[in-house]
Amino acid sequence: QVQLVESGGGLVQAGGSLRLSCVASGNIFSINAMGWYRQAPGKQRELVAVITSGGSIYYADSVKGRFTISRENAKTVYLQMNSLKPEDTAAYYCNAEIRLPDNTKTSNWGQGTQVTVSS
Repeated sequence: QVQLVESGGGLVQAGGSLRLSCVASGNIFSINAMGWYRQAPGKQRELVAVITSGGSIYYADSVKGRFTISRENAKTVYLQMNSLKPEDTAAYYCNAEIRLPDNTKTSNWGQGTQVTVSS
């Protein structure tokens, strides 16, 4: 069974910074892409940033220049969030595209971590 555990959310004033972490564990053969999504109340979940095993990175336009995604190893991904704005307030979810030992591909989600930015 695969688990993704996020940490690092919290309450911060506008202009502040937070760093989110996500660690994958379980019976994993390999992980391709790892990314962060967010969902604000009443809105659809949206992609924030993603990084592949090859190092390719994508950012949503709304966070370019403020957020940085990185991978420490094959199973850990970070999201450094600087210059936070109230509109960044949302539940942030980690996602990983995982290949299991039986060659099955799965898309896995963490439980989410709340980020609240006060004005």
